[in-house]
Amino acid sequence: MDVVPFFDLSAQHRSLADDLLTAMREVALSGRCILGPVVEAFEDDLAKRLGVEHVVAVGSGTEALQLSLRALDLEPGSEVVTSPFTFVATASSIVQAGLRPVFADIDASTWCLDPDAATRAMSLRVRAVLPVHLFGRMADMVAFDGICRDRGLALVEDAAQAFGSTLDGRAAGTWGAAGCFSFYPTKILGAAGDAGAIATDDEDLAEHARRLRSHGDAGRFEHVELGGTHRMDAIQAAILRVKLPRVDRWVERRAGIVETYRRELSGTDFVLPSPPSPGERVAWNLFCLRHPRRDEVREHLLRRGLGCEIYYPVPLHLQPCFSWMGCSRGMFPVAEALASSILALPLYPELEDSRILRIVHALREFDGAHRKRRLP
Repeated sequence: MDVVPFFDLSAQHRSLADDLLTAMREVALSGRCILGPVVEAFEDDLAKRLGVEHVVAVGSGTEALQLSLRALDLEPGSEVVTSPFTFVATASSIVQAGLRPVFADIDASTWCLDPDAATRAMSLRVRAVLPVHLFGRMADMVAFDGICRDRGLALVEDAAQAFGSTLDGRAAGTWGAAGCFSFYPTKILGAAGDAGAIATDDEDLAEHARRLRSHGDAGRFEHVELGGTHRMDAIQAAILRVKLPRVDRWVERRAGIVETYRRELSGTDFVLPSPPSPGERVAWNLFCLRHPRRDEVREHLLRRGLGCEIYYPVPLHLQPCFSWMGCSRGMFPVAEALASSILALPLYPELEDSRILRIVHALREFDGAHRKRRLP
């Protein structure tokens, strides 16, 4: 059976093998393996790409979130409003920064944090809002920018899944006090291991984050606060520099695959993500659809050797690690309904058209055999 993997990093790396090996060899022979000139060059490249003053390269997207929140210097225990439908790192980073997450439901169309729900969730202890750009779709940053300005709140973006996305010509990760990126290997711009970055126009925040990534070192072993080991490896920076110029081409290919899925699944019982709004460019990190018999669809695809995944099966307010927050089922119905019905399909530039059509054929086969029980 010809198995179609959900994601195939090896295919991308084979196509870039000569450039990647040269870049990694140069780092290894230089002896500058942690931070150093290659990391600084990547920070400069990324800052120019995003149109921001500062980029701080760190060890992961999770560390980007943690350090950004710590660099805000909020009072311990302050509340941060965020989405319950995201990877656990979004909310765990709030806790690890000494703050308290407050969940608000998501928008039924974009699946991102709903501005109205976020506003209703705010108490007098809220000091920041952390919207998540999910699967490449950007949250309503115009609304969140206005809310935070009116209320004097810090705005931090979880842009881990949205590198390359823009809204009204402005890049994801450049709207708030800080934008947090992940370069986990499955991302559109992915390293060969963990890596991340903070984007900001705030010089003080950038300098604070740089201290925190190196144990609070202000220079020559003067540790002015407690930080940690949150630095980017030079080899990861070298790999990312090879890939960065190719991102736009990859984003375009991903968009083409998404359009094929949309066209071929039109008229079926599969509920597809809403199309981009005017002025929105979506760099699709994942393509997810919905079906009331999601688990059966997944088994149908897997039996045919077609990779698929569930992002995310359990929203954060129902995760055991957040049970201390006192949330219960039914509090965030949009997020819960999405978690019970969502399924991600293969989406990467190296995915061949013939394999895409195999996936589509299998989905239409399932649809023809199980019509019609529609989602609410």
